[in-house]
Amino acid sequence: MEILAFGVQADEKPLITRAFAGHHPVHPLDVFLTNDTAPIAAGHEIISTSVNCDLGPDVLANLAAGGTRMVAQRSTGFNNVDLDVAERLGITVARVSSYSPYSVAEFAWTLAMAVNRRIVRASTRTRDFDFRLNGLMGRDLHGRTAGVLGTGKIGEAFARIAHGFGMRLLGWDVHENPACRELGMTYVPKERLLAESDLVSLHVPLLPETRHLIDATALKSMRDDAILVNSSRGGLVDTAALVDELRAGRFTGVGLDVYEAEAGLFFLDKSLEAVDDDTLARLVTFPNVLVTSHQAYYTVDAVGQIVATTLENVLDYLAGRRSENVLVPRS
Repeated sequence: MEILAFGVQADEKPLITRAFAGHHPVHPLDVFLTNDTAPIAAGHEIISTSVNCDLGPDVLANLAAGGTRMVAQRSTGFNNVDLDVAERLGITVARVSSYSPYSVAEFAWTLAMAVNRRIVRASTRTRDFDFRLNGLMGRDLHGRTAGVLGTGKIGEAFARIAHGFGMRLLGWDVHENPACRELGMTYVPKERLLAESDLVSLHVPLLPETRHLIDATALKSMRDDAILVNSSRGGLVDTAALVDELRAGRFTGVGLDVYEAEAGLFFLDKSLEAVDDDTLARLVTFPNVLVTSHQAYYTVDAVGQIVATTLENVLDYLAGRRSENVLVPRS
C-alpha cells in the first residue's frame, strides 16, 4: 500500500524514505495539503501530513470522497485538524505525541541569545566589513529571571539550560513539573511571571483557551527591556498587539519561530512574490525582532523520531492497534 506524504521538506525526504523502506512504499510530496491539492490523494487510504497542511472540513470531505481513511500527522500539534469532522467522516487521525524536546528548547535559546547579543545585525555588518560595535551591546543573562510559560518536556529542557546560565526561574502551567521544582523554579500566576521576567519563553500547546495567551494586556505587563521568545505555536501571541508595542520602542528583543498566519507562507519560497500580510511585513522590519520559519524542531534527531513514530502509527492502523498517538480512532 502506497502512503502519500504531503509537505515533505528536502532534508526530510531521505529520512522518511529510509524509514518506510521494507514496510510500505511512500511517495513524498513537497506540496502542502489544501483544498486544491486534496484530489492528489484520491485512491490513497493513508496519507501523512505536516503541521501547515489544511485539514479543515472541506479538505477532509474531499479526502474522504477520494477514499482516504487515515491521516498520520507528522507533528505534535494538531490545531490544523478538525477532529470532529474527521470522526464523522470515519477518518482515523494520529499524531506524534512527543519527540526530542531538546531540538525546540535549544532553538528557543538560540533565538534568545541571537536577539540579546544582536547576532544577525553583527553578522550583516561584518559581511560588509563594518566592524563597529555601536548598537550591539547585549546583557548578561546570569542572575536575571527566566519566565517559562508551559513546563512540560520542552519547557523543562528550556529551564535546565536557563538554570545552567545561573538564572532565577519562574514557571506557569496548569500542572507543576517536579523536575522544574528541583531546579529551583517558583510557580507563579502568569501576570507575575510576565511582570518580573527578563526573558519570557512560550512552551504551551495552542488550544482555544491559550489562543492569544500573550495579548495586548499581557504584553503591556511585561518589562520594557524584556526578551520574548515563541517557538511553540504562532497563535499564542497577538501579533498585531505585539507590533503596536514594538512601534512604541518596547522590548530588548523578540524571537519568533512561529507566526499565527504562517500557513501558506512558512516552508515556501515567497522571495519573488509580493507578500500581502501587512502585519508580518511590518514585524520583520524591526531591528530587535528575529523571525525564523518554524524550524525549531528541525534536527536530524527530532525529525528522525517524528518519521519513526509516523511509521508506527501507520502500522498500528493497519494492524487495528490503538496507541496514545491516536486522536480519532479507527471506526
